Amino acid sequence: MSKKRDAARQGMIEALEDHADADAVRVFRDRLASGEEVLIPSEFVERLVNGENTVKAGREFRGMTVDELADKAGISVTDLLEIESDESAGNFGSIKNIAVALGISVDGLA
Repeated sequence: MSKKRDAARQGMIEALEDHADADAVRVFRDRLASGEEVLIPSEFVERLVNGENTVKAGREFRGMTVDELADKAGISVTDLLEIESDESAGNFGSIKNIAVALGISVDGLA
């Protein structure tokens, strides 16, 4: 009888986990549809894994030119190019503005 009870308990746990997974997928799909989440192509991820500058990769992922991102972030093209070439880390304000302009978190640029 104990084996049946354990099997039933395990079945309930699995059903609850499946339900929680289904809820998480629904939440993600809703966030994706609203633009709060994005799907990132493997090419972009591979560039980051290979150590490419995250600002440059993010800008190109968004299809923006250097001029467009600099303008939207309120920084000079020179400052942006220095950040993209790793000549400068940029100050927090600039990085925050770049993140906002790219629609990602500051942590996403780290």
